[in-house]
Amino acid sequence: QVQLVESGGGLVQAGGSLRLSCAGSGRTFYAMGWFRQAPGKEREFVAAISWSGAGHYADSVKGRFAISRDNAENTVYLQMNSLKAEDTAVYYCAADSSIGGLRRGAPDYWGQGTQVTVSL
Repeated sequence: QVQLVESGGGLVQAGGSLRLSCAGSGRTFYAMGWFRQAPGKEREFVAAISWSGAGHYADSVKGRFAISRDNAENTVYLQMNSLKAEDTAVYYCAADSSIGGLRRGAPDYWGQGTQVTVSL
């Protein structure tokens, strides 16, 4: 059974930092990444990383967020710095056989989501 389990969400003040983790199980994932969905908005791409470590970012988070992975642990991380109120959302881990699948917003697997709330 394939599973993606997120952790690390919470409440943080604007300007602060959080680190999200997503542990995968059941198979090896070539591409892993993160999406987010704010209240009343559509789910949007945040970042993705390939097996080799090449990162891809949405323009809105470039320079503030950093994605990384531990292939041995089948885990992906999202380090979020300089957080803004508009980063408030449920963050979802995702995995696919290709970066393209993630970037298109149609990954093979989704996690259950973790809430990130940034207060002013």
